Amino acid sequence: MKAHVYVTLKRTVLDAQGQTVADALRRMEYKHVDDVRQGKYFLLTLEDGIEPTSARIEVERIATEVLTNPVIEEFTFRLES
Repeated sequence: MKAHVYVTLKRTVLDAQGQTVADALRRMEYKHVDDVRQGKYFLLTLEDGIEPTSARIEVERIATEVLTNPVIEEFTFRLES
């Protein structure tokens, strides 16, 4: 099983890099991009046979304790068999 974990800055935290990309896209006349948020992506490969519920609990714990700074970042993830 694979876990795809996406980490971004919280909406309340200024994303200077995302803003720079958004500004560049506007200057390049990409008119339909409203906002850009940059982040990190992690691909975790979990042991074969792990139950989906156990996988979900473990990935949430890893993301909270290791992959993010919960003060300024948030995460989402999806599991893939």
